[in-house]
Amino acid sequence: MSENLKPTGQRLTGKRIAVTGSSRGIGAGIALWLAKEGATVVITYSSNEASALAVAKSLPGQGHICLPLNVSDEASVDAFFAKVLEGGPLAGFVNNAGITRDQLILRMKTEDFDAVINTNLRGTFLCARGAVKAMFKSKTAGSIVNITSVIGEMGNAGQSNYAASKAGVEGLTKSLAKEVASRGIRLNCVAPGFIVTEMTAALNDEQKLKIQSGIPLGTLGETEDIAAAVAFLLSNEARYITGHTLSVNGGLYI
Repeated sequence: MSENLKPTGQRLTGKRIAVTGSSRGIGAGIALWLAKEGATVVITYSSNEASALAVAKSLPGQGHICLPLNVSDEASVDAFFAKVLEGGPLAGFVNNAGITRDQLILRMKTEDFDAVINTNLRGTFLCARGAVKAMFKSKTAGSIVNITSVIGEMGNAGQSNYAASKAGVEGLTKSLAKEVASRGIRLNCVAPGFIVTEMTAALNDEQKLKIQSGIPLGTLGETEDIAAAVAFLLSNEARYITGHTLSVNGGLYI
C-alpha cells in the first residue's frame, strides 16, 4: 500500500456493506479497505469458501461474515439477501464480481459471450435489485457501487463481450439512480483502468511497459486506488453524488 494512501479509520463506522466477488483480487482489497474504514463487511464467494474465510479472518473489527453467492443465478441471489437481512439492514452494496472470456469476435463462441453478459450485467442487475429491495424494506438510505471498467468506456479488441457488459452496467446504474433517488438510495460506478492483480502479474516486462506507456501517470494502479474510490462513494461524504462514473485509470481514458 502506498504510504500516501491510507484509510481514515472512521468513514464507514456503523455501516454494514456487502461486496460480491470478495474472496480474492480487487474484491478482497475493497473488503479490507472498508473494514479499515469501520464497516462490517459481508464477504461473498462462488466456489472458494476457504479463500473467503481467510479474507474475512484478515479483516479488522468484528461481525464480518462469508456467504455463498452466484450472482448470475436468481435463486442464489434471493437466498443470499434473505440470509444477509437476518443480520440486520444493509447500508451499502458493491457489485464487484465479474468474469472475462476474451476472444476476437470471429472466434468468440456464443456461450462465452452469454457467460460474460450473464455474470457481469445480469448479475449486477439481480444484485442491485436485491440490494434496493433490502434497503426499501429497512428504510435505509444506502449506497450501491458497481465496478465497471475502462474497457466499457473505450472498448478493446478481443473484449467485445466484456466491454458490452461493463457499458451496460453503466447505463443500468444511471437509470436505477434516477428510479431510487427519492428514497435516499444512491448508485454510482467505479471504472478501474489497469490495476496490479493476479492477471497483470502474469504479464511479462515488455507487455507491462507497453501498457504503462499509454498511461499518462506512467504506472499501473493498485487495488487500494479502487478501494479508496469505492469507500468514498459509499460514505456520507458522497451524499450528493449519484448516477456518476468515477474513472480510476491514471488518465488512460479521459
